Amino acid sequence: MERTLVTGGAGFLGSHLCDALLNEGHEVICVDNLITGNMDNIAHIQSDRFHFVKQDISQPFTVAGSLDNIVNLASPASPVDYYAHPVETLKVGSFGTYNTLELAREKGAVFFMASTSEVYGDPLEHPQKETYWGNVNPIGPRSVYDEPKRFSEALTMAYHRTHGVDTRIVRIFNTYGPRMAINDGRAIPNFLYQALKGEDLTVYGDGSQTRSFCYVSDLIEGMVRLLKSGHSDPVNIGNPIEMTLLEMAEKILQVTGSRSKIVFKPLPEDDPKVRQPDINLARQLLGWEPKVKLEEGLRDTLDYFRKSIDTHQAEP
Repeated sequence: MERTLVTGGAGFLGSHLCDALLNEGHEVICVDNLITGNMDNIAHIQSDRFHFVKQDISQPFTVAGSLDNIVNLASPASPVDYYAHPVETLKVGSFGTYNTLELAREKGAVFFMASTSEVYGDPLEHPQKETYWGNVNPIGPRSVYDEPKRFSEALTMAYHRTHGVDTRIVRIFNTYGPRMAINDGRAIPNFLYQALKGEDLTVYGDGSQTRSFCYVSDLIEGMVRLLKSGHSDPVNIGNPIEMTLLEMAEKILQVTGSRSKIVFKPLPEDDPKVRQPDINLARQLLGWEPKVKLEEGLRDTLDYFRKSIDTHQAEP
């Protein structure tokens, strides 16, 4: 039985990864400080192979016993969260990555770093290959998320080269699905929440900026395959089907049957104009590509959001 530690394991992606690893037969130690994670995301797990530890990985920590893998997902990931917690986001992407790498070195564990397409910034190459170095503003408002992820990649590769740590780096592109917070602030949860509440759908800029949306089960499958792969350099995991945010807003209105209107607001600073992964490496290396169609994924996510909104309305 492999023993795997997942930091940020009570978050949106982390909780789905915990499920997948348990299904693979792993013993899973879920570590989260709950700054953006939620115990509701893991409340369904009933397994004696699952353990939760409340811990801020920005502080040095250890766990008893051996570890085969450490998957580092700990970080606020939506603009709403990292704008609210800028220093904490920088700390978890620097001190937190250092502490988990030290733990991997101590335990002889595979270290899996969850990076992001944000390392490409507002890209001048389209679609983005792993070889592209990016176009990032190092002092802009988004830098509190972009820069610690770029640093985390550099530190991960330094530990690989200097200390021989067995590493993986995934660059995650826009992902959606159940367990996203209803106040997440990113496009799909924003649009779904507004449509379900009968509010205007807020599109920033003229809506011509593009994103590529991957359903969570596809992303998690790619991550599990990468963990097993033995490949140490970064790999893009995302859906290469690109669409404008205006098209996504219109799709949400269609799926929800909402009569909400679309309104336009100014584009946030440094908001990427395009985003589309080149996944040729993932196809060749992992035999992976996304399978879930957008309409199917949106309906599953819509069902989750309906229940979440009903639950919040029912709370005193």
